[in-house]
Amino acid sequence: MLTKETIIGILEEIAVLLELTGENPFKSRAYQNAARNLEKIDADLNSLAKQNRLAEIEGIGEAISKKLTELLRTGKLEYYEKLKASVPPGHLEMLKIPGLGPKKIHALYEQLGIKDVGELEYACLENRLVDLKGFGKKTQDNILAGIAKLKVYKERRLYAEVAAGAQDLQDYLKKEKNILSINIAGSLRRGNETVKDIDILAATKNPAKLAEYFTSYKRVQTVTADGETKVSVVLESGINADLRIVTLDEYPYALHHFTGSKEHNTAMRGRAKDMGLKMNEYGLFRGEKNIKCKDEEELFAALKMQFIEPELRENMGEIQAAEKNELPQLVEEKDIQGIFHVHTNFSDGGESLESMARAAKKMGFAYIGISDHSVSAAYAGGLKIDDIKKQHELIHNLNEKLKPFYIFKGIESDILPDGSLDYDDQTLARFDFVIAAVHSNFNLPANEMTARIKKALQNKYTTMLAHPTGRLLLSRDPYALNIEEIIDAAAKFGKAIELNANAHRLDLDWRHCIYAKKKGVKIAINPDAHQIAGLLDIGFGIKIARKGWLSREDCLNCMGVEEMKKYLNKKK
Repeated sequence: MLTKETIIGILEEIAVLLELTGENPFKSRAYQNAARNLEKIDADLNSLAKQNRLAEIEGIGEAISKKLTELLRTGKLEYYEKLKASVPPGHLEMLKIPGLGPKKIHALYEQLGIKDVGELEYACLENRLVDLKGFGKKTQDNILAGIAKLKVYKERRLYAEVAAGAQDLQDYLKKEKNILSINIAGSLRRGNETVKDIDILAATKNPAKLAEYFTSYKRVQTVTADGETKVSVVLESGINADLRIVTLDEYPYALHHFTGSKEHNTAMRGRAKDMGLKMNEYGLFRGEKNIKCKDEEELFAALKMQFIEPELRENMGEIQAAEKNELPQLVEEKDIQGIFHVHTNFSDGGESLESMARAAKKMGFAYIGISDHSVSAAYAGGLKIDDIKKQHELIHNLNEKLKPFYIFKGIESDILPDGSLDYDDQTLARFDFVIAAVHSNFNLPANEMTARIKKALQNKYTTMLAHPTGRLLLSRDPYALNIEEIIDAAAKFGKAIELNANAHRLDLDWRHCIYAKKKGVKIAINPDAHQIAGLLDIGFGIKIARKGWLSREDCLNCMGVEEMKKYLNKKK
């Protein structure tokens, strides 16, 4: 049985495919609207299909209703399959090139017969786009730059895409009877936003048996290296996975070494050398004698240092702080008391407000901050005044029903190009909190974008700034701006900055979290959730917060509910 999410995905893909074939844009928009409207309803689609009532759903006409019925009853849709077959597969890959949309791809196909990224790159190198209608030299250069970026991005994956698979692999390896100790290492252990591969370190009494067990993992596609100290495979997902095998005595030193980063390891070896010691993946030596350490804690202690958490090992001052015992107590998942930046089906969320609140309560949070899109975001069903009144009445009733759990009334208000928010003061005053966000005009010069956001931070109703640089990891670069100026403005006006925990954003960047901490700016770790599953993204944000040296005192949503009420009342 197809899930609602799968059906929505098919409708969205049909909309894109129609654009790629050059169909009437109204037809494409009909499928986009149908997908968006399905996200907003809670009804059982299979039941509606059996009753022939799908056409009753807003935005679902007779034609789309018939297609949905076919899809729900048979699990297939002939129209969709034929449409996919009519579009060169390479066109979907071309959509990943920044600035290259379906219309341009269709034009390239019609005029130059370009079917994939390779052909497009060749055409650009031949300057065939310079005189092409709707393109030109600048567009050609941008496309070439986008292709270069696409090649780099293929080598990396989002942390969230790899972490679960790495954990499954580690859990599998733990079952091998000769395992003595095991841990994920490398950039995954350090919590990097994107990773290139999976590194796992294991200590065992029988390397050959462990190597054989590793290569027998059901998700291994190809074995690329097979030895008793290192085994390398490619998993079905296309990600490379390396297993390093050591003795139990070597394990603490190897775990530190293979966790990295290279810069951190180089600095650590320098510290050891200054103390008359030698440090590598096999041990910590004074002359020929190894200084026995049973774990990483003892290894750092032997170097007269505070233990450095894996997330901090980037040679960004952690070694100097550890020497002085000045490393922060990093924020943990248990410290988070509530979450902000949560969408519901009042705007573009896929769940009801009550469902999101109950899910957050079930996760152990004390409160949730609902912040649907504002009126300017018409594409996302932005809230009009009547919608706000209805939502606030609902929140009031739910707060009575769910107490002591608490729902804060908020909004994600668009920052207009001139820096103003898209509601008047009277409307903004209705909310417990306001999240200011840029959702348009990304291409402003850096000075204008910086001034725009700083003005929004001056607004007395702004509580926090959402996804401050607008980046989408491995997809869209941050817009041009001076982030330190923005953090300075947040400090000056007493505003918080969001660390958007969505795995595609993780924005504020952890390096900028360090600067924000120094300036005393509160960081709100927010999931930007559009469905219940999105609430779990908070874990990715916590990993980045730790990487950014943040402790519970630095994070806004580590406040309890009563403390949060007082904080927000002071800001109004």
